[in-house]
Amino acid sequence: MAAPGARGCSLAGLLPAQTSLEYALLDAVTQEEKDSLVYQYLQKVDGWEQDLSVPEFPEGLEWLNTEEPISVYKDLCGKVVILDFFTYCCINCIHLLPDLHALEHTYSDKDGLLIVGVHSAKFPNEKVLDNIKSAVLRYNITHPVVNDADASLWQELEVSCWPTLVILGPRGNMLFSLIGEGHKDKLFLYTSIALKYYKDRGQIRDNKIEVKLYKDSLPLSPLLFPGKVTVDHVSNRLVIADTGHHRILVVWKNGQIQYSIGGPNPGRKDGVFSESTFNSPQGVAIRNNIIYVADTENHLVRKIDLEAEMVSTVAGIGIQGTDKEGGAQGEEQPISSPWDVVFGTSGSEIQRDDILWIAMAGTHQIWALLLDSGRLPKKNELKKGTCLRFAGSGNEENRNNAYPHKAGFAQPSGLSLAPDEPWSCLFVADSESSTVRTVSLKDGAVKHLVGGERDPMNLFAFGDVDGVGINAKLQHPLGVTWDKKRNLLYVADSYNHKIKVVDPKTKNCSTLAGTGDASNVITSSFTESTFNEPGGLCIGEDGQLLYVADTNNHQIKVMDLETKTISVLPVFIPDSAVVDGPFLVEKPKTLPKLPKSAPNIRLSPVAASPGQTLQFKLRLDLPSGTKLTEGVSSCWFLTAEGNEWLLQGQIPSGEIESISSQPVISLQIPGDCLSLEAVISISVFLYYCSADSNACMMKGIVFSQPLQISSAHQACIAPVELKYGF
Repeated sequence: MAAPGARGCSLAGLLPAQTSLEYALLDAVTQEEKDSLVYQYLQKVDGWEQDLSVPEFPEGLEWLNTEEPISVYKDLCGKVVILDFFTYCCINCIHLLPDLHALEHTYSDKDGLLIVGVHSAKFPNEKVLDNIKSAVLRYNITHPVVNDADASLWQELEVSCWPTLVILGPRGNMLFSLIGEGHKDKLFLYTSIALKYYKDRGQIRDNKIEVKLYKDSLPLSPLLFPGKVTVDHVSNRLVIADTGHHRILVVWKNGQIQYSIGGPNPGRKDGVFSESTFNSPQGVAIRNNIIYVADTENHLVRKIDLEAEMVSTVAGIGIQGTDKEGGAQGEEQPISSPWDVVFGTSGSEIQRDDILWIAMAGTHQIWALLLDSGRLPKKNELKKGTCLRFAGSGNEENRNNAYPHKAGFAQPSGLSLAPDEPWSCLFVADSESSTVRTVSLKDGAVKHLVGGERDPMNLFAFGDVDGVGINAKLQHPLGVTWDKKRNLLYVADSYNHKIKVVDPKTKNCSTLAGTGDASNVITSSFTESTFNEPGGLCIGEDGQLLYVADTNNHQIKVMDLETKTISVLPVFIPDSAVVDGPFLVEKPKTLPKLPKSAPNIRLSPVAASPGQTLQFKLRLDLPSGTKLTEGVSSCWFLTAEGNEWLLQGQIPSGEIESISSQPVISLQIPGDCLSLEAVISISVFLYYCSADSNACMMKGIVFSQPLQISSAHQACIAPVELKYGF
């Protein structure tokens, strides 16, 4: 089914009508009033002379969880469809998934509902299909997902934020949009009334959409997306967060499993080991046969007593919290997506391990749980069990500040403690800012160590560059561990598929292991071995061994820091075989697609002769107070629709590294011209960030240059200036 009479498909077209609806809903008291308002809204939108129709999915996109590519106007005709624009690193997108799971349990495709995930990547690593496959498995996404690597649909609809939901009617007509997380009530209200409205009109079809779950094709493995690993320095054991299996493993260092607690399915239950359940656990910390667990998707911190073989909850209430201050007793204090935990000591000079530091990814903060009565820096005496914010305003930023509550983090995901002088700090892997930061244990001051950039609002300053301080670049690091023997910090540079080492004294950051390829090549050499999104790491054997949770390879790798050799820990139950993880290969990247709103400037015709070289000088101006985003490739590229012969032998694309020194683009007219008239298009794609926005702007422009080609020799042509101000 085509989209006859469709008009412009930007989400902005919904804004006036939906804004009026949402204001009216604020005054509605009863559920009947709300239902009636939404029904009336649908009558209005459905009665528009022309549908606000969503574009068809572009051909050639890669799909997951479906037998074949899906068409909006063929397969989804007669369905209410929810498009979930997401990127798998984003904690807000992760927070939205339980709402979508609940909706799928309430309504099926036979009821007329289908959810389609539209993966629109932030980081280059997230454009790779195999990495999206891993995320689909980790987060138990069972609806179809399309890899919109070039953000084609994102640009067509002018989406601006992760996550964004777009609700479609049975003709592919856009009905609602919901931006960000925390809209579960509206999502259910809008969806239920849309299903009723179109069912009343006989427009809902109960045909089944064929789904083929990617997870059904995977071999069994003892580990599934292990997120974190830690060492029990007293006994000869490791603790592994077997995240994908929703369990905690305690293993001997030969790999033999001693305890398996929780799993294989997600849940939230305390009690004896055989009954206890977790939901995508991440960080683990062990002391004296007690393990603390960041039970991430349950929004809890759990306690495992290995002697009593019991699991209990010590922080969180089991639903996502929004409190950014805290101060209640742990089991009464709502928290949000804890990602890592590490022991610390309160004001006493004696090492007591009476604080549990928590990387609270969901609220972009560092929290503390008092395991005994004690004192935090610049705090009064606190009771045992108190759970509260220590550092971070709750704003998603890369902001350093001497006052811990004014600092800003962006999804902190890894912690390590360096308690001794001169360090006396927490190291933080701040994933979404692609930095490593420090938090002083004396006064809470938050400082930069490596990665990122100085603009606290720019969360796109990522890359893979060895260097010093801000000149080093990381890509979504998830783990850190302190080597007190060598006074070095090891970093799981997750999206670069590397392990890096940082000297905090000089701020030098360099690659220790990994080629940067997302694969599973194991050799005796650090530099030739590969990883796939390693998520956590820890030091053992008095600094000799580095254990790495190689998440997407479903393995624990063991790096010998003295012999520089690497091996895989053979996790096993006695007499059972070990199955290695899959081998993943990155696919070549393609040029971005320009936003639909990109202006097209037609230039005056230029006369040229075969063999002559034309030059185009970019003269682009950004808005005041903005700059190009580091680590993201702003670029130009040439196209010549219908006259592709013009591009033979040319340099068809290039990067724009600086606004102050913009490139000159050359085009040599071929000696054999197939036409005397042609148009060459110079397209420009820019990422830039402003001081008052934590999102990167994506803008584009096209300069169309008509060419008039003749055999007569032309005089030297001055460079054509391509001027535009954004």
